[in-house]
Amino acid sequence: MESKRVQSRDKKVKRKEILEKKKTIDELIKAASSQLDHLHSFTPFRYYQRNGLSVRLESGCGDKLSSPVKQYIQNLLMVNMEAPYGSEWPTEEKSKRREMVAPEARYLFVREAPIADGNGSAEDKGPMVGFVHYRFTLEEEVPVVYLYELQLEPRVQGKGLGKFLMQLIELIARKNRMGAVMLTVQKANLSAMNFYLSKLRYVISSISPSRVDPLTAVEKSYEILCKVFDDEYKAVLEV
Repeated sequence: MESKRVQSRDKKVKRKEILEKKKTIDELIKAASSQLDHLHSFTPFRYYQRNGLSVRLESGCGDKLSSPVKQYIQNLLMVNMEAPYGSEWPTEEKSKRREMVAPEARYLFVREAPIADGNGSAEDKGPMVGFVHYRFTLEEEVPVVYLYELQLEPRVQGKGLGKFLMQLIELIARKNRMGAVMLTVQKANLSAMNFYLSKLRYVISSISPSRVDPLTAVEKSYEILCKVFDDEYKAVLEV
């Protein structure tokens, strides 16, 4: 009888620990999602001036996008992603239109920012040249920043801006105590796969189709990548 009482008590303690951990994680995600300007903590990252490129970053939310910004996002997605998605693009485009305006969607907008020359202010809004769409969410009970999109116009690619933006996303994730950054990449997008796997050292996640079931993975056109910050979560998200 004593043994059963001990087992019952241990189960209650374990359940309480699980519930408390879940509550803590839920509160982390809620707190991170409630912030409207994640750039506030990273002032040096508001500007990028390298390799002949000068841009300024702004924060944004999915449910507060203006019509011109929505149109810009749709156009750039088509330019960059129609080819990698191939025949899947019409369906995927509809899905991205819905994702784009979700209240939980957070954005970093990239605008050209000419250096002030005495005739104008460096704060003048230049044309948009790219954006990042990310969210705070749960993956396998792990709090993560999920990168939905990192899209740059072709003319500003290859200048270190993409790496700069990913470093910022990782800093935002760490600042908000997320366990990892995760993202989905089309297999056909070879340049993106090389960028994340080779240059940024992301890995194919254990929840990616090719890891879950290699036999049927050939039917899937994408991989799920991750960079895990907390050793506790590596056993969950990495192979």
